[in-house]
Amino acid sequence: MKKVIYLLLTIALVACDDKLDISNPNRQTTSDFWQTESQAIAGCNAIYATLIIDGTYTRMTPALSDGRGDDVTGDSPWPDLVQVSNFTIPTTSGPVQWIWADYYRVIWRANQVLENTVSIDMDEALKNRILGQAHFLRGLSYFKLANFYKIVPLVLATPKTPEDYYPTTATEEELWNQIYADFQQAKDLLPASYSNVTGLDAGQIGRATQGAATGMLGKSYLYRKEWQKAADQFKELIDGGRYSLVANYRDNFTDANENNSESLFEVQFADPSQVGGTVMNWGGDPAANWKQASAQACTYSMDGRGYSDFLPTQWIYNEYKLERTKDDKSDPRLLATIASYEPDDNSTTVYGDAWPYAPDKIYPRKYTNDGKAGYANEYDLNSGINYRVLRYADILLMYAEALNELKQTTAAYPYIQQVRDRANLPDLATTKPGMTQDEMRDQIAHERALEFAIEGQRINDIIRWGWFYDANKLAMLKTHDADFNLWSPGNEYLPIPQTELDVNKKLSPNPAN
Repeated sequence: MKKVIYLLLTIALVACDDKLDISNPNRQTTSDFWQTESQAIAGCNAIYATLIIDGTYTRMTPALSDGRGDDVTGDSPWPDLVQVSNFTIPTTSGPVQWIWADYYRVIWRANQVLENTVSIDMDEALKNRILGQAHFLRGLSYFKLANFYKIVPLVLATPKTPEDYYPTTATEEELWNQIYADFQQAKDLLPASYSNVTGLDAGQIGRATQGAATGMLGKSYLYRKEWQKAADQFKELIDGGRYSLVANYRDNFTDANENNSESLFEVQFADPSQVGGTVMNWGGDPAANWKQASAQACTYSMDGRGYSDFLPTQWIYNEYKLERTKDDKSDPRLLATIASYEPDDNSTTVYGDAWPYAPDKIYPRKYTNDGKAGYANEYDLNSGINYRVLRYADILLMYAEALNELKQTTAAYPYIQQVRDRANLPDLATTKPGMTQDEMRDQIAHERALEFAIEGQRINDIIRWGWFYDANKLAMLKTHDADFNLWSPGNEYLPIPQTELDVNKKLSPNPAN
């Protein structure tokens, strides 16, 4: 059974006015909270708690990432989810605002931990681990904000003056340099695991580790085309031998084999039957009766089993069919990712019942409880499936990409093949030997599409590869997903929320505004 560390607590971090010496005995202030090891670890846990609310990983981070890729299309009565999928999302969209607000909530809590933990008299190793986690989670938050909005303010301290509440927008260079710095500091401070540490966090699963920080540092370098720096981080992980691909691809997206050898970092969710809770953890101040559940399963699940707000595109389904396995079967990632009627592959049921839809209908299966005993549908919003933020398969394919960009195309083959081997696909060096750098780029794009479909990765890949501004690639995207026909320059990003622009006059609009 997994250990869920996301204690749903609220720390009232408010300032006291000397002129009005009245305090609420039920809520602590910053001046009397940060005193002990247990309070420091509680403050750290409070950062993690903000990863399981609506704007982060409970629903909107997956939804507003997947919807914009060519592997997923909107299929919702909720206009925001369709509009984000076809790149017409307005600046007044609620989900766009929630993502912005909730990642800054993570940052706000991380900044409090970084500022206040350093002065606590406590075990130095535990202190370093807490600071390392705060750096990691702040770096992850800015990584997500940079990919959602392109340019955002850098807030690296809690507000001390009224002026501090109105930060200016950072440049892309400043933003990404801070992301590198946070992940590097996390890497320097975090342990490889918590199995051999002593202290309040001993043996706990789900906390950020040195491997997670190394992987995200490398991924950040890759996104900015710092190929050698990225390759160095990935090689360190590969040579370290701590991580490996799990045999069953589907194990990466259910609650049956979480925090496994392939996982570098995942957001911890839990069914209320494990940890309690009766009220959905959408946001606001956490309470004791909050669930720690994910809403992704219900949001993505098929008609009659969930909200069916998103569908796989026919293109990604067809992409899985391009190549047969060594024993002449369908790529096993197809049915782990997409629920479809495949009698030849013994897939004719959903949630244990006979396939009730037209034979050509397709739905998401990844991150749903389809196939789990006792689940007839997802409407109770009780899914405990962890969200995998970074997998070892990503490290392998990113390393191959970095090698190819460093003109070491031949050296990239074995790392791609490790991912293909799990899918039992033929040896790429035999089927496509001697690829040029450009050919390998296209091959890596194909491999990433199949490996990471419906994982919120595709839109980031499309943006960083420059496909929106390449006429041929954009034309290709339009054939993959008709939503791309409505794209206009700049709208590959989410707009800065209008409410933020209205309140903070020092905030700059981004290309989507």
